[in-house]
Amino acid sequence: MIGLGYTLPAILAVIVVVAWEVRWLRTGLFRRPAYWISMVIVIGFQIPVDGWLTKLSAPIVIYNEEHTSGIRFPWDIPVEDFLFGFALVTGVLLLWERQRVRGAKDRREEGAR
Repeated sequence: MIGLGYTLPAILAVIVVVAWEVRWLRTGLFRRPAYWISMVIVIGFQIPVDGWLTKLSAPIVIYNEEHTSGIRFPWDIPVEDFLFGFALVTGVLLLWERQRVRGAKDRREEGAR
């Protein structure tokens, strides 16, 4: 069974962020190699840090297993952490992209005056 306390919000966060891009913003972020490279970099740092924080042998962060899927990979990292990480980083990048496009549009409009 899916843990409602952590798993469900993690899945919903991913769905909301992806839908926000695909249905409303349409920045094309998911088609850019730079986005996917940045996600690899994020995961590259997330794995050792999160792995150290959540290792079952000496955890610093303790999860109530009733609220997670129970799937941990790699090094005892709850998979929900990756879902939240994806949603957080992607959401921020989408906000930056939206602001960049708005700023460029504003500059064009000011130049046309």
